[in-house]
Amino acid sequence: MNWDLLFKMQDELDQRIKQEHQLENTDVVHEKILALLVEVGELANETRCFKFWSHKGPNDHAAILEEYVDGLHFIISLGLELGFSYEGSRNEVQESLASTSDEFLQVYENTIALKNKQTEAAYEQLFHSFLVLGEGLGFEEEMIKRAYVNKNEVNHQRQDTGY
Repeated sequence: MNWDLLFKMQDELDQRIKQEHQLENTDVVHEKILALLVEVGELANETRCFKFWSHKGPNDHAAILEEYVDGLHFIISLGLELGFSYEGSRNEVQESLASTSDEFLQVYENTIALKNKQTEAAYEQLFHSFLVLGEGLGFEEEMIKRAYVNKNEVNHQRQDTGY
């Protein structure tokens, strides 16, 4: 997938938020990392993959995709904040971990690794692990891109209304 459009859209949203909230000269990397961790938790909650004690299945696929895209927004935003991009594609995502829970844990580990060592390699590892998770959840590139564009529009509308 060509990620350029999504990075451009996220950059426009990030710049708007920074300007409207007077954050142009503020480092918000740790806040974005925390926000990503929260979004990944919300995504896990939608999938219910860790709820071994429950008979209830996952929530609907659209709700899971929306939470996935929320996480993607913060991953792209982190890349922009740190000056990194991502050139990989879903087609390069081959390895799946033993379980969806393991894939979530890998995203958490890679997020903390990026917090501790803000390198391009750590960022690429995080992005890649998030794509592995998306693949495991059954999301295809076009589906992700379309959902991202839609959610970006919602995020702009939220800024319009003082969200």
